[in-house]
This record gives sequence, structure tokens and C-alpha cells, in this order.
Amino acid sequence: MADNVTSLFRSTTAHSPSMAALTRESDGAGPVDFCIPCNPYFPTPAMFEDMAARLRDIITYYPSSADTITAELCSLLRLPPQCVAMGNGSTELITWIDHLLVRESLAVPVPTFGRWTDQPMETGKRVDMFPLQEAGGFALDLAQYAEFIRARGTRVAVICNPNNPDGGFLHKHAIVQFMDAMADLDLVVVDESFLEFADAENEPSVVQEAMLRPNVIVLRSLGKNFGLHGIRFGYLVANPALAGKVRSMLPKWNLNSFAEHVVFMLKEHGAEYAQSLHQVRRDRMDMSGQLSSLPGLTVYPSQGNFLFVRLPVGAEGTVVRDRMLTEHRILVRECGNKIGSSSRFLRLVVRPQVDVRRLVTGLEQVLYGTSRRGAAAPEQAPGTGYSSGTAAVDRLVSRTNGAGMRGLAAQATGAGAPGLAAAPSTGTGMPLPAAASAPAAGAGGRMPVPAAASVVTGVGAGVPGVPGVPQPAAQPVPQFVPQPMPQPAPVPQPMPVPVPVPQQVPEPVPQPAQPFAPAAAAYPVPAQAPPPTGLTPPGVPARGGLTAAQVRGTDGLSAAPATGWPGPQPAWPDAAGMGRTG
Repeated sequence: MADNVTSLFRSTTAHSPSMAALTRESDGAGPVDFCIPCNPYFPTPAMFEDMAARLRDIITYYPSSADTITAELCSLLRLPPQCVAMGNGSTELITWIDHLLVRESLAVPVPTFGRWTDQPMETGKRVDMFPLQEAGGFALDLAQYAEFIRARGTRVAVICNPNNPDGGFLHKHAIVQFMDAMADLDLVVVDESFLEFADAENEPSVVQEAMLRPNVIVLRSLGKNFGLHGIRFGYLVANPALAGKVRSMLPKWNLNSFAEHVVFMLKEHGAEYAQSLHQVRRDRMDMSGQLSSLPGLTVYPSQGNFLFVRLPVGAEGTVVRDRMLTEHRILVRECGNKIGSSSRFLRLVVRPQVDVRRLVTGLEQVLYGTSRRGAAAPEQAPGTGYSSGTAAVDRLVSRTNGAGMRGLAAQATGAGAPGLAAAPSTGTGMPLPAAASAPAAGAGGRMPVPAAASVVTGVGAGVPGVPGVPQPAAQPVPQFVPQPMPQPAPVPQPMPVPVPVPQQVPEPVPQPAQPFAPAAAAYPVPAQAPPPTGLTPPGVPARGGLTAAQVRGTDGLSAAPATGWPGPQPAWPDAAGMGRTG
């Protein structure tokens, strides 16, 4: 394995070689995996034995239709099937969300899961990246994120909760406030792929709230929770119109027979699943404590099943990664190719204590040597070809300011992309934004994001020099302010002008019910709605979908019960994370 490590990492477009590739290069046994974030305690050995006994039938015959598998999953999650779409992994659903629902621009905090930045750029969308600050522990301040979205004029917003790779967590009430403040956007996506591992809140999911809003999608994973990444399955929850739009584009047999078999056996193993989540949370605390004892290693708080760590000064991630693999047969995730991160950071998956002790011993030897005197993993020399500290996608963002392949193609022809600033030299990473005013303190007393993080330069609505793009008029925009907050003082109204028929008053403009809603006078609804392909004016509710009242009146939609899965099986948390045992 030692002779082929470099070539393995160079030959893959992913962040790491697959476990199958690593196993082929070894003596038949793969390394201890601290890279792929899945549940190490589920399925149980008995479940694996059951799958092995039925392997021939599982792989011989076609699966049932996706509708049949989705209906079974929904009976466990106690969700209405018309609000759910199952995909062949969350990445398939992200792809369809991008193709169907992202028309021009998408905002996402970085670092985060790479498909949220790469996928829309690959289809020519503008990606507005809100940099999470290392000085603030990579915490996402939703108020500043909302300001950033308004300043950029972004039409789709993404939140990952917990975030990958740092495990940052946002409480449910804050996300619901944000969703309502962004009610005029085309779409808000809340990616809850790792939420089952969180224990900071009893009911952290916003799936119930998403079904009652016309522009919200919640994305959830099954492979991560159930420890089955090889079985590609995940699902999204939204109002019937949004979920149905995605579901109508999916192939009839997009889910495989293994996925069907697992979904139909889950109802018999609820208690084991709940216990596995409880054990992962205990292991996370233990692993964080052991890693924090290593000199110079910073461990960030996490609510996922992984920990984000910063290596000591002088240690370079790709060197640490390769030595851990070749000398200790341990695979770690070096995060240099994540936009907003660097090769000084590793993401380490939570594993049982026996594996963690092996990890800590390996890190001690690689980072400090046997005597812990001096770093044994110096920074790589400049020009090393396979270092992922500046990945291709990072260079793409630097050269196009988030304009995607379209902007890069324009530069290749020599014409340049309208509105693009001069590209920084290759390898300089994500461009830093221009300074802008920011609140003095973040929500909950967190360290505020520096002013430079408020606006990211790029092309798009309102940028001079972009032909055919209307320039927005200077006007107030909805502001997101975390609760508690004082009620705003009433705005003085001009003296009324007598009219011949005082009872005839203009129709009020529909607006979100939250206090952050745009004022009707500042955001009048045009007499005729713009065509679907045009820009959505600020302050106008997103088109399509159903209102909350309409969803509540739809046949078959009822509120989820407070706890549990159907039937007598105990301890299964429902889709909103209720009924947990720890």
C-alpha cells in the first residue's frame, strides 16, 4: 500500500480513494476508516446475517417501484408520502434540486458538503459563498447570512445542520425564523443529513415546518444514519407541489433491491437503531476528549458523527494523511479540497474507543515523533503536485468568482465574463470579499463574522456591466434578527387624503407572518407576475407550491404523532427526531 498511496489520491476526482480501491492495493483488508461518516453500530450483526442469507434473491430480481419503497419508509417516519421523494443517495436529490429549482443563484456557507458548491457551478449557476470564520469556531450567524443573501440578491439559500465538516449546529427555532425571513426566495434548503446524531435538542428537525411552507425543502440521509453508504438512498421532505416536482423526474426504479430490503426490515430493529445513535453520541464525547489532549491540536464542537480538527502549526494535512495510511493503516479525511478550508484541517469520523486509541497513538507518532519533540510532519514543499490544499474547484471559484463553468468558458475565449474582477493567481484560494458593515456581535454572543465576510464579489443581479440584468432600486429589505427582539416602533404614516369613497382601499400585499416580513408599501406586487424564467422581484413570495392553509387541508396530511414509529416497536425516533433515548 505504501508505494501506491500517492497515485491513489492523484487518480481520483473525489477527496479520497474508495475503500474498494484501498482494499485492492492492500493484502485484502482495508484500513481503519476515519474518513467516511457512517454509523459504526448499525446495522446489527443479525441484520447483516439476514442480508447475507437473502443475497441471491436481493441481487437477482428487480426491486419494487420507488413509490412502494417510499410508502414503506413514510409509514415508519409517519410522513405523508406526497411530501416525500426518495433518491439514489442525497447527491441524486441535490442534482435534481439544482436542475429543477435553482434558476440563477444559490447561497451556501463554506466550508460545507462539496456538492452544494460544485453542482450548481457545473450547471452555470452563480454560487454565493458565505465564509465561516475560523476565529469564530466556524459558527454560522444566521443574521449575517441573511444580510449576505440580501446584499447579493441570491434566490436560493442552503443551510446544512449539522454542517459538514465542522459539525456546527443551529437550533430549530432559529432555522424556522430564518425560513420565514426568506419566504420571498425561490427556495430554502435545509440539509439534515447528519441530524440524527445530534443531541443538543430533543426535536431539532424542521421537516414538519417544511411541509407547511411553499419554498422549503429538507434533505435527509439514510446511508449515513444506518451505516450503509454503499446502499445509495436518501429522501427529501417538502410541500406536495415541490416534492411532487422532484419525484416526477426520478426514474421508476431509481432505488435498488438492497435499499428496499433494508427499508422493509427497519421496523423490526427500532430499538437497536436508537441504541446505536446513543452510542455514537457517547463515543463523540470520548473521542473529542482524547484528541483535545494532543498538544497543538484544536478540536471544534460538533453535533455530527465526526470531529473537525486543526493540526498543530507546521503540520500539513496531506503528509499526515499519507503517513497515517501507510504507517498505521488509518484513513483520515484531509480537508484541503473543501472550499473555505485548508490542508491544516482533518475531519475524523467518530468510531469505537478501541479504534480511537489506535488513531491517537498514530497521530502522536506522526505529529510529534516518539518523544513529542518537534513535528514529524513538516509542511509540503511548494509545487507538490498532488496536494489538495488548492483543489481544482477552489481554483475555479477564484478565477470566476463563483460564476461557474459559464464564466470560465468566457475567459477561455478571451472575452472575459461580464462583471468579473481580475482573477487572482492560481493557488490563492477563495477570493476575499470587499469590506462591508456588519453587526457588532453575533447571535447568542458568538464572535461576529469580520466585515469582509458580509459580501462576496461576483456577477449577478444589480452588478454593473451585466447586460440584460435589471438593477435593483435602493430600498429596504427584510432583515433577519434572532429572537428575542423588541417589536419595531410603528412607522409614522402620512396624513390621510380624503377620497370620495373611503371604503375602497387597495388589497393588502400577501406577506410572511413573521416580524421580518417586507412592508407592503416597499414591495408592491406587480399587476402581472413576471414570466417563470425571469428574476423574482425582492419581497415577492416564491411562485408555485401550496400555502400552509392549503397544505393543512390536503387529504391525507395530518400532524405527526408526538413520539415513536407505528406499532409496538419502541424507541424509534420519528422524522423530527422525537422519542430519543439519549
